[in-house]
Amino acid sequence: MGTLAYLTSKDSVKNTFTVGKVKITLDEAKVDANGKVIADADRVKENSYKLMPGHEYTKDPTVTVKAGSEESYVRQIVTVSFNKALSDAQLATNLDSIFQGYNASDWVRNAKDVKTENGKTVITYEYRYKETVTATDGDKKLPALFTGIKIPDDWTNETLAGFGEFEINIEAHAIQADGFTTADAAWAKFSN
Repeated sequence: MGTLAYLTSKDSVKNTFTVGKVKITLDEAKVDANGKVIADADRVKENSYKLMPGHEYTKDPTVTVKAGSEESYVRQIVTVSFNKALSDAQLATNLDSIFQGYNASDWVRNAKDVKTENGKTVITYEYRYKETVTATDGDKKLPALFTGIKIPDDWTNETLAGFGEFEINIEAHAIQADGFTTADAAWAKFSN
């Protein structure tokens, strides 16, 4: 009896998936209590200021999209809060003007929300970067949202004392651009 040989063939496809990422950092220049930059200091996540009418303070919130990040939308949420309720007229003329060197060519203010919670005024601003950002080849440092704050000249010691604890907090957010046709659609999913 002879040996039987069969015609055969084999092939395969191997799929390897890597996980995409979006990663950012947010920091600002290290300053002293008078808002002056401390030379040669590393950038920080927090500063403390001594408020005085008419005084200018360095505050330059800067987002860096980290290397390897996919194309993404970037925004900054600025929250101003203090222990006093102010009228809409005071808010419009005073608080919107405290931000100095606002970079309107790169950051677009998308929203402003004013509310009072337990006698405390909370104002939230949303600023979106003008375009999507990709940082596949290296870190991409975005321009600062603004360069400082200035306390209005007409705020007296009594005005400042009436504020109680005055805070400006900033959060940076990023969300992948892939899968969204607009920034509005992307941020709607981020919020949920």
